[in-house]
Amino acid sequence: MTKIEWAMQQITTLIDQKILLEGSRVPSVRQFANQLDCSVSTIVEAYARLVSQGVLESRVGAGYYICKSSATHTLMAEQAIEYSREVDPLWISRQSLDAHDNMLKPGCGWLPKEWLPEQTIRKALKHVAKSENHFLLDYSTPHGHADLRRYIARKREAYDVHLNLQQILITDSATHSINLIFRNLLQAGDTIIIDDPCYFNFRALAKAHGLHCIAVPFGQHGPEIDTFKQALQFHPKLYLTNSGIHNPTGATLSIQTAFEIAKLAEQNSLMIVEDDIFAELEYFHAPRYLTLLGLKQVIQIGSFTKTLSAAVRCGYIIAQENMIDQLIDLNIATHFNTSHLNAEIIYQSVMDSSYARHIEWIKKQLQKHMTATVKQLAFLDIHPVSMPKAGIFLWCQLPAHIDAAELSKRCLASGIILAPGNSFSQAKNARQFMRFNVAQCIEKKVYDVLATCLKEQEIGQAV
Repeated sequence: MTKIEWAMQQITTLIDQKILLEGSRVPSVRQFANQLDCSVSTIVEAYARLVSQGVLESRVGAGYYICKSSATHTLMAEQAIEYSREVDPLWISRQSLDAHDNMLKPGCGWLPKEWLPEQTIRKALKHVAKSENHFLLDYSTPHGHADLRRYIARKREAYDVHLNLQQILITDSATHSINLIFRNLLQAGDTIIIDDPCYFNFRALAKAHGLHCIAVPFGQHGPEIDTFKQALQFHPKLYLTNSGIHNPTGATLSIQTAFEIAKLAEQNSLMIVEDDIFAELEYFHAPRYLTLLGLKQVIQIGSFTKTLSAAVRCGYIIAQENMIDQLIDLNIATHFNTSHLNAEIIYQSVMDSSYARHIEWIKKQLQKHMTATVKQLAFLDIHPVSMPKAGIFLWCQLPAHIDAAELSKRCLASGIILAPGNSFSQAKNARQFMRFNVAQCIEKKVYDVLATCLKEQEIGQAV
């Protein structure tokens, strides 16, 4: 606790104990500084913060007074979250984001905060705090942070993709990117192709835009070619998918499947939007549609949330220059500008020498915990459909007669947030599957609660 926070606490304690009453004057700044044996500036800042919180009010020439309607004991407390909603595409996100710190999240889609490079972020924050004032105070240019765009362009060279800076747009997140693309290219009622299963927010975004989705089964090597061909009969406007590591299956697109899908897309003038958000976690680069088809038919998006920070939101879109210009106009009309400050923090973080080492550490940890999680789940008769080559996800089949949504609700009551297959797929057998995040499956409690809830569900069915 800082000196300022301690001084604030002394005032609020006096109010709670009725020593200072509503409407009464508090000690002057100098008087209270003497009482607490601290500096006048500390008390000035403490009083100012209490004014902002509605505890005190400042009267010109008269000092500070206790607000009549805002004693600390009457401040609104946050209501407890009710975890009773039906399982839908946003079920996992809502439970995970609303969850208290003591809840475990083997179903969430991000790394534990202990795995993220906190010191690298803090170092970047210090650097940005001392940087030129336009990073702190001004809007960014329409395309966004130029140096970060150069970094993104250099990273694409590993996939034999060569870009200029006008082909990259900085956004506030991958979700922001998809939203812009949907608004620019699609209208309510349009048809798109998605994977089955797919990242649940793809489905949620499609629903929000009033789109019709054709779900194509996604296997160990990518989408089923014959089903994809059948989907093209409905004249879809685009295909939205993960490149690299697939979410939720952890599968990797094979070069043969990628080539077949690319050929079909080219023949049918189908735009492909590939989400490359997990690229940093790969050991070997999977095929990219951007490499096979180029910018004429592929838009690629990504972000830095998974490996750096969920708090410093920053994403990007790679597309043809004319497409980027359209997206910039739309972004200005609906969002006006993206965070130049966040982009600079991200740029300083990825340029730090520690970042590359940290990525290697994460990949080794994921590999270790992938093996351990598979072993632990096997004791519960829960098995992965296929073994991922990298990444954070396992797509697993549950024991016979176990319903994923029902199991998730039972585990939620015991402080465990799972990711039922119903959130990722509308297929009839989706209830038999569950996505596990191996980085969030370290605690023994995860498996103890799973074992108990599985047994309870089996007993309930028997009765």
